[in-house]
Amino acid sequence: MNSLSTACLIVIGDEVLSGRTEDKNINFIAKRCDKIGVNLAAVRIIPDDHKVIKDAVIECHNDFDYVFTTGGIGPTHDDITTECIAKAFKVNIEVNQEALRRLKVHYKKLKVVLNGSRIKMARIPIGAELIDNPVSSAPGYIIKNVYVLPGVPKILQAMFIGLEDKICGINNMISKNIVVHSAEGEIAEFLENIQSKFNEVSIGSYPYFRPPDVGTNLVLRSLDINLINKASLAILKKLTEYKIQFEEN
Repeated sequence: MNSLSTACLIVIGDEVLSGRTEDKNINFIAKRCDKIGVNLAAVRIIPDDHKVIKDAVIECHNDFDYVFTTGGIGPTHDDITTECIAKAFKVNIEVNQEALRRLKVHYKKLKVVLNGSRIKMARIPIGAELIDNPVSSAPGYIIKNVYVLPGVPKILQAMFIGLEDKICGINNMISKNIVVHSAEGEIAEFLENIQSKFNEVSIGSYPYFRPPDVGTNLVLRSLDINLINKASLAILKKLTEYKIQFEEN
């Protein structure tokens, strides 16, 4: 059975760590990765610090099939992601002529001056492949296995959906939900035993508390429908033995 490609998301920005900005990209990228069959295995939130960004990019580049970065590629002084990534891969940065052309067209339509700060968004590591930006034209880029994206959610979402065809996920990821009308602690022991027997099925346990209802959402995920069904039957058997009510979705 084919294994899932792995990905890591690096969220870059002091404003996220300080709480001034609420990150909305993690949930979106996690859902899109799940949809296209890529395992988002880790998320890192790091500051606007040259060494931290450089080290994180190199480490994740070596450890994961895909690395997505968000933030730090705008026109302001604290947008240092591109500089750090270029240093990480020991390449130079240049004003990419295609990126510059797109910016010129965009700002001409807006009747806004394309000043030096905005031209900064056309500075791309040499050899990188541009990622289209259908919202505001300033492109992201791909270098090695690192996909460099903006932090603005509306822009990121449009760009990420547009590049999904470049990401080699697995389309036949299967999931099954079981809603258990019991607290997580009541089912944890037998659930652990079942998970150990079906190690190619991911069994996620997510408690909910909606007074007066207390329960647990179980999500089974695998590439193999037969394993999903077998693991599900094992869980349902135990729930029945314990006389715990449940619903299958």
